[in-house]
Amino acid sequence: MFKRILVRKLTSPMTPKYITAMYATQRTVEVPRQQSLTHVDREGNAHMVDVSEKSSTLRTAVARGRVLIHRETYELIKADGIKKGNVLTVAQVAGIQGAKACSQIIPLCHPINLTKVSVDLKLAENANAPPFDCAVDIEATVKCKGETGVEMEALSAVSVAALTVFDMCKAVTKSMTIDGIRVVEKSGGKSGHWKKE
Repeated sequence: MFKRILVRKLTSPMTPKYITAMYATQRTVEVPRQQSLTHVDREGNAHMVDVSEKSSTLRTAVARGRVLIHRETYELIKADGIKKGNVLTVAQVAGIQGAKACSQIIPLCHPINLTKVSVDLKLAENANAPPFDCAVDIEATVKCKGETGVEMEALSAVSVAALTVFDMCKAVTKSMTIDGIRVVEKSGGKSGHWKKE
C-alpha cells in the first residue's frame, strides 16, 4: 500500500560569498505506507491494544543478553563465593518472576497466561568484550497459547535476571555491564516465525 506525498526541492545556486538565488520545485512521489504504532490511537493517546478478535495460537519468544564481568568476579561466581548466595540460581528464579510480572512493569502489556518460562544462565570464560574478560550469558524462552505474543515477557525475564546478577555481585564490584538484550526468535500469531540472522 502506498501514499502520495508532495516533495519540495530547494535549489540554491551559490557564489563564493552569498546566495544569489533560491527557488522551489515540486513533484509528487509514492512511498510505502508505514505501519502505524498500535499502542497509540488517532489522537496520539496511549492505549492497550484490543486483541479480542485475534486468534488464539501457540506463541513462543526467545530473548538473550549478558552481564559482562571481570575475571575476579567470574571466579567468585564459579566458586559460589558471593556472600548473598548462588548467583546463577537466584538470577534464574528472578528471571522467571520477571516474565510473570511483565504486565505490571510495562504499562501497556497484556496480562498473559504463560504456559512455560525457562531461563538459562551460563558462565562464559572468554567474553571478547574488552575491558571485560568474562560474562554471564542469559537466555529466556517463554510460551503461551493466546491472542498476543510473549516477546516482552522474554525480554523482561532476561532483563530481571541480568539485574539480579548485578545486584548479587555489586558488593564485590560495580564494574559490570549489562549488554545485548534482544529478541532472537519468535513464532506464532499473524506474523508467523521470525529469527534474528
